[in-house]
Amino acid sequence: MAVLCKPAIAVPEHIITQDDTLELARRLHKDHSQLKLVLRLIEHTGVLKRHLIQPIDKVLKHPGLEARSAVYEQESKARVPAVVRQALNQAELEARQIDLIVYVSCTGFMMPSLTAWLINTLDFRSETRQIPIAQLGCAAGGAAINRAHDFCTAYPDSNVLIVACEFCSLCYQPTDLGVGSLLSNGLFGDAIAAAVVRGRGGTGVRLERNGSYLIPHTEDWISYAVRSTGFHFLLDKRVPGTMEPLAPALRAVADQQRWNAGELDFYLVHAGGPRILDDLSRFLEVPPEAFRFSRATLTEYGNIASAVVLDALGRMFEEASPREGHRGLLAGFGPGITAEMALGTWTAAA
Repeated sequence: MAVLCKPAIAVPEHIITQDDTLELARRLHKDHSQLKLVLRLIEHTGVLKRHLIQPIDKVLKHPGLEARSAVYEQESKARVPAVVRQALNQAELEARQIDLIVYVSCTGFMMPSLTAWLINTLDFRSETRQIPIAQLGCAAGGAAINRAHDFCTAYPDSNVLIVACEFCSLCYQPTDLGVGSLLSNGLFGDAIAAAVVRGRGGTGVRLERNGSYLIPHTEDWISYAVRSTGFHFLLDKRVPGTMEPLAPALRAVADQQRWNAGELDFYLVHAGGPRILDDLSRFLEVPPEAFRFSRATLTEYGNIASAVVLDALGRMFEEASPREGHRGLLAGFGPGITAEMALGTWTAAA
């Protein structure tokens, strides 16, 4: 059975606090008609600090899509390899033992994908397969886990490397002044995460089942408008309420495994904002403490898009709370509105 091993996480060195963000909003948007609402919403995110790949004065300037794409390529090549090496180390594997790389990112674009560069640079075999995922947004962390699980189910002796590289600060648009856009300016952070799914052996979450669910007719609730200036993030005000229709989908996947979604031992879910976690606690009828790993990610790093689920998993590893046979749920939520869900059981290598 495929085992999701301990992930490696890295956040960049430049830090912006919530107080810094609020002060910037007051200074840059002092004449905005809904400034008080924006400030209140940013305060209620619970995000105390975020990490950025550039100092904030550079983030606030928009040099154009070409220049931002160059920064994305330069920074990903500079920062991803160390995270990959750590993830391989923690899975007790070498690069040449990896059969597939799943690379997810919704904050920059390269072709060929960074997977090709990684294969050439880090001594992966030339036969290593590649799955770059660019358009599932925050749900892509869950999708990467699920596609790795599928691959190891089809090829039981295989190993899969997952990489999530999100530089959300490169999507800042100074001319986007809607409430949703200004809220996102105080919510998203930058991070890189990587983890290995081993087809055999390993300590971590033994993947048992996965599933996807799309809420009908919500594809315009979270989206990018792709313009000459790059990606413009669009966030509908109805998004925070999406856990009500998604909770039954989570329950349905658990039911297929004959598990009760409200009686699991751990929950690792995408922390898009505090209401998502609060609503899941209510609709799944589990205590708020069940989402402590996701909430800690949100508080300390902000919404780091596809990397959230892996960071939450890393925090569970660090806490060392799961025991052999403990059952849990992993889920990523993103554009579509899409949920990528997985069930797993904690196991330790013999």
